[in-house]
Parts: sequence; C-alpha cells; structure tokens
Amino acid sequence: MKYLTLFTFVLILALSACTSPATNAPAPTATEKSEPAQPTHTPVEEPYPAPRATESGEDSYPAPEVPIPTAEAYPQPEADAPAAGVIVFKIVPAESSLSYEVGETFINQNNKFNTAIGVSTDISGEISIDPENPQNSSLSPITVNISKFKSDSSRRDSTIQNSFLESSKYPLVTFTPTEIINFPENPQPGESYSFQVVGDTTIRETTLPLTFDVTVSVTEEQVNGTATTTFLMSDFGFGPISLAGILNTEDEVKINFDFVARP
Repeated sequence: MKYLTLFTFVLILALSACTSPATNAPAPTATEKSEPAQPTHTPVEEPYPAPRATESGEDSYPAPEVPIPTAEAYPQPEADAPAAGVIVFKIVPAESSLSYEVGETFINQNNKFNTAIGVSTDISGEISIDPENPQNSSLSPITVNISKFKSDSSRRDSTIQNSFLESSKYPLVTFTPTEIINFPENPQPGESYSFQVVGDTTIRETTLPLTFDVTVSVTEEQVNGTATTTFLMSDFGFGPISLAGILNTEDEVKINFDFVARP
C-alpha cells in the first residue's frame, strides 16, 4: 500500500504540468474513449476573404504538396534515457486536444460578434516516472502542432496559417513546465485536484511564461486532465487580427487543453 501511494503521488505530480481545466463531465474510464473537443458554436457567414488567384491560376493558399509532419516527428529537446525501473507515460493524441477561443467582430456583417474556435489533436509529450526514486522522474516539454488547427472556416484557417500566426512557418508551440503551485499535500487516487502550473511557452520565436489552471483525475489505468490559460496575441507578436472593412479580433485568446496519458 505504501508503494502504491508513493507511485500515485509521483504520477499525479509529474502529469500535473500537462493537463487542462475541470469540466462537469466525469473522467472517462479505461474502457471509454474521450473525443477531441470540437467547435460547438453556430457557424457564421464566411467573413474571411477567399484565397487570391495567382498569375498561374492557382490559389495563393494552396494545399501542401506533402503532409505536414506530426508534432512527434519534429526534433524534441534532448532528454536523458530513462533508468532501469522508470515507467514512461505518453499523451494519447487521439484522445487529447488543444483548442483556442478568440472573439471576432464582423464589420461587414453589422458588427456581428462570434467566438472563433480552432482545435488541434497533434500533441506530444512524455512523463517518465521512477516509483522507487521519485527524484529521477521527469516531464518532457509538451508540444502542439498548431498548423493543424481546424475551425468551422477553412478561410480562417488559411488566413491564420499564412498571414498572422504563420503556423505554416512556425508549426510548433512548446510548453516547458517550471513550477507547480498549490498542489495538495496528500493526494488520493481517484479524486480530482486543482492547482496551477507555470511554464515557458514558445510561440513562433517568442518565449514567455504562462500559468495554467489545472485539474487532474487519476485512475489505475490512466490520467485525465484539463488546463486553461489566457494570453494576449500582441505579447507574442501576431495579433490582434484585423482585416480592413471585414473583421477585427480581440487581443485575448483562451487556451483549453484536455488530455489522456497512459503507459
């Protein structure tokens, strides 16, 4: 029992840095499969400009000739090889998602307001846990391929990818945890806990600290977590978005991160 309690505590502590906010729905069991978050708002009229035709007759936002590599395919920060007895847990991309929410006002639609939501499930991250020697446990940076963001508007996705966020050029966002705040002293298996995780977030070529509000729930088979934060696009040098005579977006962006991790 003492071994199990120690292992569970270390597991929660290690996984806390890559989780997202509590929801009212219960955490899925080992036999259930979480579905990635999807936009739930009512689609609005397409406000973004259509891709412009080039002299060759092709759109200025053509589809890539080759698939964009997944987050796991990109070089990751080097980490020491796990020692004997260390268990490595991985985020499950098919059951995890990162989404953005940002308000946009359509000038060409009588200043109609809408909340744009984009979702990526291309996420990678590992947690190495040593039950016998907790000091040997480690958490890798969490990497999200934001070039895979999908919303209810393909034109919005192209505009963000090519003109503003430039995710076709800077496809990866990385969150490197640095501190855990208000973590419970005596966590128990099967219960949910809320705390904060501070880390360095790199978007394009800018790295800034962000704090996530985190809730995790642990079972013997997996860990479910949610985390939320907000930031200003202008702090990272790519917004707010403005298309003259068409729309303006708010500067603040909300990030929602939902994940499942298993050995």
